[in-house]
Amino acid sequence: MFPIQIQKRPRLNQILYKVMIPVALLIWLIPLFGIMMTSIRGLGDITAGNLWGTPSEFLLFSNLKDVFTNTPMLKYILNSFKVTIPTMIGAVALSCMTGFALANYKFKTNLLIFFIFIAGNFVPFQILMIPVRDFTFKIGLYNTVTGLVLFHVAFQTGFCTLFMRNFIKALPNELIEAARIDGTSEFRIFTKIILPLTRPAIAALCVLVFTFIWNDYFWATVLIQGDHAMPITAGLKSLNGQWITAYHLLSAGSIVAAIPPVIMFFLMQKHFIAGLTLGASKG
Repeated sequence: MFPIQIQKRPRLNQILYKVMIPVALLIWLIPLFGIMMTSIRGLGDITAGNLWGTPSEFLLFSNLKDVFTNTPMLKYILNSFKVTIPTMIGAVALSCMTGFALANYKFKTNLLIFFIFIAGNFVPFQILMIPVRDFTFKIGLYNTVTGLVLFHVAFQTGFCTLFMRNFIKALPNELIEAARIDGTSEFRIFTKIILPLTRPAIAALCVLVFTFIWNDYFWATVLIQGDHAMPITAGLKSLNGQWITAYHLLSAGSIVAAIPPVIMFFLMQKHFIAGLTLGASKG
């Protein structure tokens, strides 16, 4: 049932494991290395085909300056925070409440509601493009931060509820029953017992949702058209030149866009790992 530890596997498997880990890591890092190298080059190196060689000039700071002067980059970053933070709070808060209800209350439609949350995660989001766009347009939320936030909250709540319901289901039910016997209200059980115990799961969800929404490009381009509400992922396309793509500026802007999720992960790293691994050990 449980996977065999690599130390107990045959010698050949151990050798393959030690070889494949660095190879996989290298393959994963090559695109990131390419972006970093491109961000310090000038347009001359790129047009000359010098993509992997030594840059003729170190122009990282010059490229970053062009990114912030040629585009409303600070506005894009602020818009991303306006979209990401409310979405993260809304999706996690709703999933905590629905997960608690689905895990602890027995009613006829419990499994049906849980199935709907699960099924929503398997719907290809591309087929929702036209209906969602038309719906937001009809209710006056098209091309607004509010419309993008509400859609992301609705779409992310399904995954978060699945995560939280399973996490809360694994908690000792005796704690809840003992609190009920003592006359504790359901609200206090939720706020004083469930929320403290699910703190690692909440931290993990916050990191995941923050990363998902911050890096979203598809819905940002479908539901947003103006710079007043454009997130940074969609705003980077404004760095494209009229006749040639400014890859050096796109790479520099991509590095700027990647900084907040990285900071978020390191700030929540301890709780994030605990939330993902809790219950993964035997015994």
